Amino acid sequence: MIIDSHCHLDFPNLYKDLDGVIKRADLNEVKYLLTICTTLKSFEIIKDIIKKYKNVYGTFGIHPHETKAFKNLNSEFILNSIEDNKKIIGIGETGLDYYYNHSDKLIQKKIFYEHIKASSELNIPLIVHTRNAESDTYDILKSEMKNYNLKVLIHCFSGTPDFAKKLLDLNCFISLSGIITFRKSFDLIDAVSNIPINKLLVETDSPYLSPEPYRGKSNEPANIIHTVEKLAKIKNVSKDIIMKSTTENFLKIFNI
Repeated sequence: MIIDSHCHLDFPNLYKDLDGVIKRADLNEVKYLLTICTTLKSFEIIKDIIKKYKNVYGTFGIHPHETKAFKNLNSEFILNSIEDNKKIIGIGETGLDYYYNHSDKLIQKKIFYEHIKASSELNIPLIVHTRNAESDTYDILKSEMKNYNLKVLIHCFSGTPDFAKKLLDLNCFISLSGIITFRKSFDLIDAVSNIPINKLLVETDSPYLSPEPYRGKSNEPANIIHTVEKLAKIKNVSKDIIMKSTTENFLKIFNI
């Protein structure tokens, strides 16, 4: 069994064929999916999806790109939005993205802090997006972990070995996407080779980041099998061990 720990089933190119997407995932042993929220509109669609499909869970979060439109969002609003929905099992994706800077850095940080508060109050994992912001992301997480009891999942890790070590020192879990299958991901593979299997999850981030051999095409959860196979080669273990360990890690951090 495989669990796709991060996909965007509300995005049009997946949502328009959701029955087919989930059926194809099942055929490739993907039995559970976590569909990730990026905006309030996204959240409304996600609530319908998780109600319809028993094997799909959801999150609440505002993507760092979108924070400029949600300057007044606070942890109380997040808590009220979730309203004890048992299938909303994570907060995010949230974090910092300085690559595009679609939203001001200070606004990104402010909203990141509000997500952290909500994650702690609900005692559910914080799903973190970080791009070109390793230093600030680490400093915020390290500081806030002194104040809050946090369970942190770093989504779509593509950082350095040093950053991976720092995250592991904070007891973070780390999720890997199809990027590890890319032909020139040598530094990433070096970092991944040193991350303990008991700290790893897998994801598609679909419809983005299609793994080889589908790179350049729209991604979907069924394609996660290629990421699993590549991770097995990196770790020099069987595909079954990767499937078992990443599933156990997901169930552990999300407590389901």
